Amino acid sequence: MFQPPFFRREIPALEGAKVRLRAPRAEDYGPWAALRGESRAFLEPWEPSWAPDELTRRSFRLRLKRYRSEYDRGTGISFFIFERESGQLAGGISLSNVRRGVAQAASVGYWMGERFAGRGLMLDALEAVIPFAFDRMRLHRLEAACIPENKRSIRLLEKAGFQREGLARSYLRINGSWHDHFLYAIVAEA
Repeated sequence: MFQPPFFRREIPALEGAKVRLRAPRAEDYGPWAALRGESRAFLEPWEPSWAPDELTRRSFRLRLKRYRSEYDRGTGISFFIFERESGQLAGGISLSNVRRGVAQAASVGYWMGERFAGRGLMLDALEAVIPFAFDRMRLHRLEAACIPENKRSIRLLEKAGFQREGLARSYLRINGSWHDHFLYAIVAEA
């Protein structure tokens, strides 16, 4: 079983064929703000509304504090995705809403900078996170949700082995309005 003391240790780094995943750090602020800023129009249709101070250093520090708190409590873990070849920050992926007890499940969320999209980096990141979630965290189920119009995300999830389980009406408030979402899941082998 994945015990809470694990969360008090250093956040592990994960490796894929094309990417390296590690915990976000304070020194990532500049590359993060630049990548998110240049990718804003690409990301906004699929994300919650951005706060007016979304890309400030203060906002980034609060984000890091929240990531660490979630990790310490055992409710989530967040990684930044770095392209192995260039070492550049390419995006982020997280396991959130970790549920223990009879569920042993978590939700997967992710984002990719526009200039890195379509290169297989997110698939590689998911393929690194899935065995980590099942083997190290001892989760049984990973869930993801995506807007039906987000064809890229649908292809990604299906390539990674997630199966569509249904449609949740008015599921999440994205970019200022409520949207239906396809619900996907992948289950650990018994």
